[in-house]
Parts: sequence; C-alpha cells; structure tokens
Amino acid sequence: MPIVTQGSLNTTALVVPDLYVQIVPPQNLVLNGVPTDIIGVVGTATWGPVNQPAIVGTMADYVATFGQLQPRQYDMGTQVATAIQQGAQNFRCVRVTDGTDTAAQLGLFYTGTNGPLVLTALYTGSFGNQITGSIMPGSQAGTWQITFSLPGFTPEVFNNIGGTGATFWQNLVNAINLGQGSLRGPSQLVVASLGNTLTVTPTSEAFAFSYGTPGSDGASNVTSTTLIGHSTTPRTGMYALGGQGCSIAVLADSVDQTQWTTQAAFGLSEGIYMILTGPQGDTITDAVATIQSVGLDSYAAKLMFGDWIWWNDQTNNLIRLVSPQGFVAGRLANLSPEQSSLNKPLYGVVGSQRSGAPGAPLANTYSTADLDALFTAGIDVIANPQPAGSFWGVRGGFNTSTNPANDGDNYTRLTNYIAATLEAGMGQFVGQPINAALFSQIRATLLSFLQAMLGQGMLGATSSGAAPFQVVCDTSNNPASRTALGYVQADVQVQYMAINEKFIVNVDGGQTVTIQNQTLPSGQIA
Repeated sequence: MPIVTQGSLNTTALVVPDLYVQIVPPQNLVLNGVPTDIIGVVGTATWGPVNQPAIVGTMADYVATFGQLQPRQYDMGTQVATAIQQGAQNFRCVRVTDGTDTAAQLGLFYTGTNGPLVLTALYTGSFGNQITGSIMPGSQAGTWQITFSLPGFTPEVFNNIGGTGATFWQNLVNAINLGQGSLRGPSQLVVASLGNTLTVTPTSEAFAFSYGTPGSDGASNVTSTTLIGHSTTPRTGMYALGGQGCSIAVLADSVDQTQWTTQAAFGLSEGIYMILTGPQGDTITDAVATIQSVGLDSYAAKLMFGDWIWWNDQTNNLIRLVSPQGFVAGRLANLSPEQSSLNKPLYGVVGSQRSGAPGAPLANTYSTADLDALFTAGIDVIANPQPAGSFWGVRGGFNTSTNPANDGDNYTRLTNYIAATLEAGMGQFVGQPINAALFSQIRATLLSFLQAMLGQGMLGATSSGAAPFQVVCDTSNNPASRTALGYVQADVQVQYMAINEKFIVNVDGGQTVTIQNQTLPSGQIA
C-alpha cells in the first residue's frame, strides 16, 4: 500500500492495481511575523570577535562577549546599556577596531625568551589583561591541572594532564586548544602554543596576564568610516549587520554627516531603521542647515538632534554625556511596530546638554518654534516635558522623510515588518504550478497574516468597519501572457493607523451654553 506525498506521484499513469494514499500538505498556509526587537550595534570594545555579529541579550552577555563598557567615544557597550534600560533584550553586536588591536600574551615558566608554554588571549583587547590563572597538581597522581579566570566568565579548569618533558607541554597545549571531551571543551579565554626549553619541569604557581605583554583595543583611531566598514566579503562594520534580522541599528556615536545618507541607503536595502545623531552641543540652526546640505530625506533613518544625554554610568561610577541613540533604539525595540516613540517615557536619563546638568532645575526647554524648526527639517529630539507630563521621552516620533505620508516611526517600523515577514515566508510558493489553486493559496496566506495583525491591534478597521487591507491575486492581475512567462503577482494594500500627534479639545463653556443631550449606544457615557 504505497503512501506518498501529493505531487510526487503521477496519478494519470498508474498501472498496478493497488491502494494509493497521498499525504496532502495543509492548504491554508500561515505566516509567522519576524521579530521587530533586534537592535544592531556597531562600535568599539575591549574584547571579542572583530567584524563578526554576536548575539547579546543582557549586560552580563555583553561583558562575557565584549568586556566592560568604556567611557569613550564609539563605545558599543554604552549604547547597549542605555538600550537595555528601555527594555531592549535582543542585540546583534559588531566590534570594530582601527587595526592596531593586539592580544594579551604571557609566557609561563619564563626561561630564555618565552618559556615552554605561551598563552595568548583568545581575542584582542585590553580586557584580556585581566586573565589570571594557576597551575598545580591534578586530581590524579603524576598529573597537572591549569585554571583560567576572567571577570564575567566561569573559571576554566583543565585537569589530569600527564606526560613528561616536551610530551607534557604538548599535552597541555592540546587540552587548552582542543578541550578534554564533551564536558570540557576548548578554552574560551586563551590559545596555547609551545615555546622554548620544553625540558622545564612544571611547578605550582599562580600567574596573571598583567605581567605579560598587554593587549590593546585598537580604539584610538576609530572613525565614523570605520563604523561604516565595507560591503565586500568579508563584510565589516555596519555591513556585517546584513542578513542578521535587525529591525533597528546604531553606529555608536557616529556624528559624521557625510555618512548619514550611506546609513539610510543601507537601512533601505536591509529593512533596518537607522538611528543617527548630531554632534554634542549642536544648535538648531546648524542642525537644520546640515541635514539640508547633505540631502538626508529618507524614512529609513531617524536623526536625533545633538542634545546629548547625561547618563549615570554605574560601571565606571560616572555621570557622563552619551549619545541619544541607545535610548531611542531601546525604546523603539520595546514597542510594537505600529507604535510611535512619541510621548513614551525613557529611563535612565538624568539631564541633557540643553536642559541642564544633572540635579539642576530644567532650563532652556524647547519652545514650540524650536520644535517646529526641528520637526520640519526631519530631526527628532529627546526632551522633557512630554505631552503626557514631566518625563523624558522622544518629542516627535519622526524619521527624516519630509513626506507627511511616511515620516513617522510607525510607518518605517510597520512597513519593514510586513516586508520582512513576506520575504521570510512567501518564498514557499516559488516553483509551484501556476493555476487557480496557487492563486487561492497565495491570497489566503496573505489575508491570514493581515487578519492576524488586525486581531492583535496592529491594524485598525476603517471608519466604515471594513477590513483595512485588500489582496488581489487572480487572473485579473495575472493574465495568461504574464503567467506563461513564469510571473505571478499579488497586489496587497494595507491601511495603517495614524498616530495622534495633534490632539485638539474644543471646550465651549459658559452660563449661556445650551447642552444638546445625545443618545449614545449602550455602554457609552453621554
């Protein structure tokens, strides 16, 4: 009794009398939306892989992968920390260097030039200088064990390493570099190599990389161009975020206006909302002139005014000025894509350059004329107060587009979400025969996804109560002359919900006012 999948058997050419069971795949295919909370961050660090995206969810993850955040320009950890304070918890981090970064190195049992064992930090950077360890007798008689420690990491122990002379040192190198089975993999802190004088007999001792050749971060000569990187293989900098599923991205502290349109172009090509910033202490006049001079006009980029934020850096016990990028990226990542950053509270802000130093009364708050100038030019700003009260938040909710139809955060985020979801799921129909059933399946799949968005409040019904979307995929937009060439087209229209930006309440009060009572549907207050 043959059991086959539908489509794998030619049912018009059967000869043998038998029962044939065909497994029919589900006809109502579904799309699951892609994540919209992934933030790509590019910047410098004191540890970790270079130009290779790494997944980070918490600050503990960040420290274990890239070391502690640093109070310096282009620091990746600062952006991650301020974003996490807004609720973000899904990052793709790319470390960049100026090419001068080096790995910490230490020779054990130093004799001659470097001793019998040379230990090199797994990654370049100054964080490797904090590696410590010890070598001592192992659990079994006649063996040794070596231990490595680094803040934020679980200590690594390589035990019961035997042998004498050169054989022992080679066994030690193999244990560190290759691991000791499934329960003790290779070291994630150091790489070992043989040195000289392999006849040295080990003795118990503690060691610290701080006494060896120090590692360096390669951060001193990093520029905005370094953060951008290049798109050729292997990709570096910003371009290393390609294909990582990021919906938002930040080039840490990049204030080079000549790179803004490059970032916007990358955002368009990857479906990423790029969060840009002006330089510290910028003026409104200069900011408006700059965005106009560089021609930045794109819904793929959000430019924050250069009114940088005073932030309590608890790692370094400092209150310091930091870029607004991390705050904004974290706030957006913690919102559903149909939402705007407008009038949503930001956390961890203790002041701004324009509004005053930490602890001082708010001063020089933005006038209506100030905000009008910024928003008209396509520049947003973090400010206090907000329409809902005295708290810090994003004051406009705008991207850099000058087209009112697509200048909101919600347009960028929702459009990218829908497009990325369709890209991820609709490819299943390629390679299928073109017929009425295919048209029906395509249409049903798209309608099911859009209906799910409507049910979750990401779309709103029209004023007439009709669905805010329409899908056409039939012979009306797929004539035989096109399908004969292998083309199938689905036309999708989706109406987004607008954002309440200008709320007008008309109050007509007075002793001569006449009230006309209105009968409302049950449950509503007259």
